Amino acid sequence: MRRDFGMGRQGTLAERFSGRDNSIGLIRLLLATAVVVAHAHILGGFGKREPGNGFTGLQVGLGRMSVYGFFVLSGFLITRSGMRTTTGRYLWHRLLRILPGLWVCVLFTAFVAAPIMFRHQQGSLDGFWRHGEGPFDYVRANWWTGLRQLDISNILATGKKAGHAFDPGFDGALWSLSYEMICYVVVAAMAWSGVLRGSRRFVLLLTALLYGWIVMDLVNAPGWRGPQNTNGTNIHVPILSEFIGPLHSQYLIYLSFLFCVGMLFQLYQERIPVNDVLGVVSIVALFASMRFGGFFVIGFPAFAYALMWLAVRLPKPFRVVGRKRDLSYGIYIYGFVVEQFLVVLGYNRHGFLAYLGLSLVGTFVLAAGSWYLVEKPAMRLKDWTPSLFRSRLPEAGAAKDTGSTSPVPTKAASDSTSTPPSTVTINR
Repeated sequence: MRRDFGMGRQGTLAERFSGRDNSIGLIRLLLATAVVVAHAHILGGFGKREPGNGFTGLQVGLGRMSVYGFFVLSGFLITRSGMRTTTGRYLWHRLLRILPGLWVCVLFTAFVAAPIMFRHQQGSLDGFWRHGEGPFDYVRANWWTGLRQLDISNILATGKKAGHAFDPGFDGALWSLSYEMICYVVVAAMAWSGVLRGSRRFVLLLTALLYGWIVMDLVNAPGWRGPQNTNGTNIHVPILSEFIGPLHSQYLIYLSFLFCVGMLFQLYQERIPVNDVLGVVSIVALFASMRFGGFFVIGFPAFAYALMWLAVRLPKPFRVVGRKRDLSYGIYIYGFVVEQFLVVLGYNRHGFLAYLGLSLVGTFVLAAGSWYLVEKPAMRLKDWTPSLFRSRLPEAGAAKDTGSTSPVPTKAASDSTSTPPSTVTINR
């Protein structure tokens, strides 16, 4: 039950957060849309950097900032899912939330968008299907998240030479999914071992270690205001890298930290105050760190608190967004493809606003199709149990994940960067 504490102190997160009455759906929708807007500047040839890079001294741009927000919310919701279900059911929910939508997006890119673009460039499809890095290779390379093949049949390389493409990848936004999947696996391991329920201090220690690493990066950085950890290296995880490719050490540490912060909000919600003064201070601290430096050390925790504060404190009308449908995942995975498609066909010549408008319309249409035709139907299988295990799981129904509320089956139950079952908040 929500209690009204008046201005200032609003109780704890445990008292204020409701799985079906929060603004996470709206926040995720805005974050996904911000990614599309940020990419439009670069993909359309209107700038070489994301919006916000100048303001922050290259610490962060609008698109990367949105990805950071996704990981905080994902950590919160996915941990909730991991605590509410069995480990097997949890993994099943995660796979349903991410893979069906991703697979259809990859197929659409390779066999619908790419052929049209190739034909526009070459006048025919001769050489498209049997190219060394053709559509079939693209599907095989990117089937399990991550980006192991960027271009298809040299479409973007050819476009770049002609001034009709400005990025080498068809769907660069997919890069973050492999890191999110790694975080899901870690949560599964913690849930299976009992850490989530009985040893939450382990998560606190892990978060502190990751934060210490980020602090040291700032200490060793050339300046207080600017990029950190520019000497990161690729990590090849045995077996796993064969499916998702290498992981970059910088992103693995920084994104894992944000995910862990979201986990802590879930695990310690009875001790985390929801306070309007703290909410405003966190937003001020966030923008101050973006402008004057120290964003990763000061801005990260400030951003995380601001997101959770907004999730419970935004007015009630904002809480209905994403409750029945979550387009955020579809927007995230299709936006890049749509923008590349439009720029190769030359629609960026009409100016930034026209190009952005067409990109948003095309992206939202595909995202809606992904939700209604792929993601939502897939999530209807979340309680399915193979006949081989039904006799062994007489109470499987009791483990049913009922918490979904926001952007993807609720971030907690389905997460992934990104998408939802039918509720919006807890399933993601």
